[in-house]
Amino acid sequence: MINSISEVLADQVAVISGGTRGIGFAAARQLGQLGATVVLVGQNPITMEAAINQLLGEGIDVTGICADVAQSNEVQAFVGGNSIAAQADILINSAGVMSEKMSKTLRTTAEEWQRVMSVNLDGTFNMISAIGPNMAIRRSGRIINVSACLGRFSGPGLSGGLAPYRVSKAAVNALTRNLAAELGNGTRGILVDAMCPNHTRTDMGGPDAPRSPEEAADTITWLATREYETGIETGFLWEDRNIIPW
Repeated sequence: MINSISEVLADQVAVISGGTRGIGFAAARQLGQLGATVVLVGQNPITMEAAINQLLGEGIDVTGICADVAQSNEVQAFVGGNSIAAQADILINSAGVMSEKMSKTLRTTAEEWQRVMSVNLDGTFNMISAIGPNMAIRRSGRIINVSACLGRFSGPGLSGGLAPYRVSKAAVNALTRNLAAELGNGTRGILVDAMCPNHTRTDMGGPDAPRSPEEAADTITWLATREYETGIETGFLWEDRNIIPW
């Protein structure tokens, strides 16, 4: 068992959708090592149990909630209705799916479009709707949405293809910016940001991707632990702790 758990996030709760594997799991471990109570949200009970047991074995205070983020009623009941998760100080929306390889706009079925949007965009909204209101009441919180560089309106976001995925992540970026503005761009104590993890060795990114999940999660952890100060930058898309064009 690891005995070097820090107390930086002691008494704080971090809720992480898609937290049972990949980038979400790496973020859960990093935040747990800083002393946070971690609440994993995922669909598969077997994967959930394995993730919880691994983190418990590392000395991390962790629990889990099985829910489909695409289903608003499940999220409200099981996440918003959970006494620990509902009081989250940190919300990380990491749950996501990739679209089919040939899913260009004119080749994408309505079913494929909805499958991707329901997780990547609706799932992010559903989690924010379940957790965000209590943050607003307390005037304190950190919301980090895992986006993608393919969702930008510049650079790699202009190449076309993978239409449901690209558009869903562009919409997540827009949701991030809009929510940050509605919450006073940090002046009400809540920081809302999106981040691009870049090409990472996950189930989605594949085994040959250049980045480890731990490297990808670094910016998430940094955003989640930023101290509030007047004029702090929020409502942006971040990569490697730097703001990048939308």
